[in-house]
Amino acid sequence: MKAVTYNINHYDQRQRNPVINHTTQGTQQWLQIMLSATAESSDTISNVLTDVGALAVTFEDLGDNPVYEPLPGEQRLWEQTTVIGLFNADNDVNELLAKIKSTLKIDALPDCQIKYLEEKNWERVWLEHFKPMQFGEKLWVCPTSCTPPDPAAINLMLDPGLAFGTGTHATTAQCLATMSTLVFTDKLVLDYGCGSGILAIAAARLGADSVWAIDIDTQALTATTDNARRNDVENKIIAKLPEHLDGEITFDILLANILSGPLIELASTFAARLHSGGIIILSGILAEQADAIREHYEAWFRFAEHHEKDNWACLVATRR
Repeated sequence: MKAVTYNINHYDQRQRNPVINHTTQGTQQWLQIMLSATAESSDTISNVLTDVGALAVTFEDLGDNPVYEPLPGEQRLWEQTTVIGLFNADNDVNELLAKIKSTLKIDALPDCQIKYLEEKNWERVWLEHFKPMQFGEKLWVCPTSCTPPDPAAINLMLDPGLAFGTGTHATTAQCLATMSTLVFTDKLVLDYGCGSGILAIAAARLGADSVWAIDIDTQALTATTDNARRNDVENKIIAKLPEHLDGEITFDILLANILSGPLIELASTFAARLHSGGIIILSGILAEQADAIREHYEAWFRFAEHHEKDNWACLVATRR
């Protein structure tokens, strides 16, 4: 079975020959073989690693070129990619490298590093780095294993999962910080591109009467429903595909933390979904894209706020 994940372990891309990095003797459980590749060669190398016995194959960005929000079922890779094969530590490294070269029909491997890893509970390791985060004065996002620092605050209990959104990214953080300043009591809210459901859940916990959580990915809808149940707001959240959004309904507040391309395409659709005086929060926008977004929305909206963090922008506007 080939497991595909992102952002695993970094290594020095300048190395031309295999470099072995050992852990303490007696703790070695896993062997990693890491090979540099292009987007075109990554799949071939991945299949070869699987063929020679890799228990899992993962991909990592070798340069600094993030891949943003692929469509459901779509797997896009970076132009410079690291392909990482995970093997049992008792494998003979030289024998594995020889098999890889033979299968690839090459005399020398591309940039390569060898690393031995100790056995760890990787989910627990990740959760150790995921700490409670505060947004504004009254909103917190906390892992479910953690006691909220401020029990009297509005606490969203969320763990990292398959769908995007735990508040760690600048786009989500800016949305949450902005939401903490708004009045949601008795409002009807649309969260378009709900991901993990974090914004929809925040709206519900902030007092919204009902929240439609829309996403093109059914996995996101599942995550949203599960997280809503975990936060006791499942009765307020309606998770649907876009085509199932009620054609007549309009909203008081619209949240869209997606990407600039879809935001531009959806400008007139969003305008039709908001009451006059309704508020829209747009995020997922690179700072240099903010002016283009404004231009496409100004026919219907008056922009009131512009926030930036880590080169990401968040725009707040009111429906004319």
